[in-house]
Amino acid sequence: MPTTPVILASSSPFRRQLLDKFQIDYQCISPDIDESPKASESPNELSLRLSIEKAKAVAKNLDTGLIIASDQVAEVDGLALGKPHTKENAIKQLMSMSGKTVTFHTGLCLLNASTGEYQSLVEPFYVTFRKLTEEQASNYVDKEDVLKCAGSFKSEALGIALFEKLEGEDPNTLIGLPLIKLNRMLENEGVNILA
Repeated sequence: MPTTPVILASSSPFRRQLLDKFQIDYQCISPDIDESPKASESPNELSLRLSIEKAKAVAKNLDTGLIIASDQVAEVDGLALGKPHTKENAIKQLMSMSGKTVTFHTGLCLLNASTGEYQSLVEPFYVTFRKLTEEQASNYVDKEDVLKCAGSFKSEALGIALFEKLEGEDPNTLIGLPLIKLNRMLENEGVNILA
């Protein structure tokens, strides 16, 4: 068990479920940051910057702790897809991805609040979508609450039916937290999950 407190800088129930796999004690603190993209910022750059900013926002109120922050940006045809917020936007997003391969850029940051030093990276994951009809997209959005999910789907649930192929080093990345890379980062800070 880690002796330094571990903090997940997130209010996402999906990220909590992923971090629970490590069977360590941690607390959640929701970061309050502006997630707007900057002019000419790529989806890759945006996901990295936001993960670092989330960690720093939580760290400023702490003297100690290892802060885990992550952010995901979906990219299709060179454009970033955020959270849809409405059913109409969700259907539009799904139709824009129909028959295409979408890159999910998941930024990850582990910040040591005692030293201010952090490790960060972007882990890509590639999802090839089936050809969808508008009716299929609409039916999917009616069946699953995806209005706060980047890309308008949940791969860990019914969303799997939207896909032709998944490619990446770590399936957890698509859900929002690259656990394989996070484990290495924690080891660099002296936290051995298997100890």
